[in-house]
Amino acid sequence: MRSANMLAISGIALALGSAPAYAHVSAQPEEAEKGGYAKIAFRVPNEDPVAGTVQVKVTLPEQHPLSSVRTKPVPGWTAQVEKAPIPPVTVEGAQVTEAVRTITWTAQPGTRIGPNEFNEFEVTLGALPENTDQLVMPATQTYDNGKVVEWNQPQPPGGEEPEHPAPTVKLIAAEGDGHSHGGASSEQGGQEAADQHGSADDTARYLGGAGLLVGALGLGVGAGALVRGRRSGGDAS
Repeated sequence: MRSANMLAISGIALALGSAPAYAHVSAQPEEAEKGGYAKIAFRVPNEDPVAGTVQVKVTLPEQHPLSSVRTKPVPGWTAQVEKAPIPPVTVEGAQVTEAVRTITWTAQPGTRIGPNEFNEFEVTLGALPENTDQLVMPATQTYDNGKVVEWNQPQPPGGEEPEHPAPTVKLIAAEGDGHSHGGASSEQGGQEAADQHGSADDTARYLGGAGLLVGALGLGVGAGALVRGRRSGGDAS
């Protein structure tokens, strides 16, 4: 019986440890190279049991202006990219006073992210800044019942995740000797690298699902052994 209980507990722990947490708006992949271009997907889960998400707004940091921001069409949604004046910032020797500040996806009539659903909104961003280690992009999630959730809290390095963390991409040093700066070829290279990150993310989710299945099987075996143990005990008595 003790063995059966331990097996059941191990199965539950494995299942819980393997299940990925997508409870908040996040940026995928979580890493990108400094100075390059990246394809980022804003993953938006619907947390309301009744209402549906009808608008998602992402704010880009004004202290790290991006020269290229492109959105991928999402069926049933319209995307609006808006520029705004920013305090003067020097980027690659040039002074920048205007940059893309917000991207807003709005659901068309009859479209929403319903309960227990999620959607992903993809963009290409670049050139990513080289003078910071992360890109923090707060998001606003609006529901069709009027509820608005702000995902805008910074995530402290090594600290506990806040209740409403802002989507964040960690910026790492570029591999090799050079960086990708502007031009179609550099953006294409960034897209290919982003696709590789996406494949890795899919693999992680697949492994997480496999772990969940193994945990469930372990739980079933443990429960069966427990029942057999009780029956054996009853027969002996």
